[in-house]
Amino acid sequence: MTTAVYILLLVTAQRIAELHIARRNTARLMARGAVEVAPEHYPAIVALHASWLSGLWLLGYDAEPDPSWAAVYLVLQGLRAWTMLTLGGRWTTRIIVLPGEPPIRTGPYRWLNHPNYAVVMGEIAVLPLAFGLPVYAFVFSLLNAAVLIIRVRAEDEALRELCGLHRAGR
Repeated sequence: MTTAVYILLLVTAQRIAELHIARRNTARLMARGAVEVAPEHYPAIVALHASWLSGLWLLGYDAEPDPSWAAVYLVLQGLRAWTMLTLGGRWTTRIIVLPGEPPIRTGPYRWLNHPNYAVVMGEIAVLPLAFGLPVYAFVFSLLNAAVLIIRVRAEDEALRELCGLHRAGR
């Protein structure tokens, strides 16, 4: 097997594991009275990520990964883990809000409102670049940006309405 195949196997396994964690956390949050916000865009996110990963398997399985970009991707995985650990049982792939609960403001959330999305933006660009696919990185970065514009607006609005969040200048 090539190095790219090992990387793609790890990324695929990671994403599958994260979907299981997200489902478990979503069920637990909903049992506590949480509400899902803007579920209509979720299929687009799933399709985007599935297409991104499938395309990387198709186009990058035999590439010799650039060590510099691979290192950047590895750093992003550390940031992803930090974000997920900070959110704990509140991490999910959907917009799930516990009414009245204040948002998390520790870990990377001290500096960014949406650090997980920043990490995802990096991942969507960096892994294809590691496989020598700059056009692929650009196209999927644009598609991801379009979906994230919708998602961040919906999430911020939900936090304002359901959690009484008012962040001046943030």
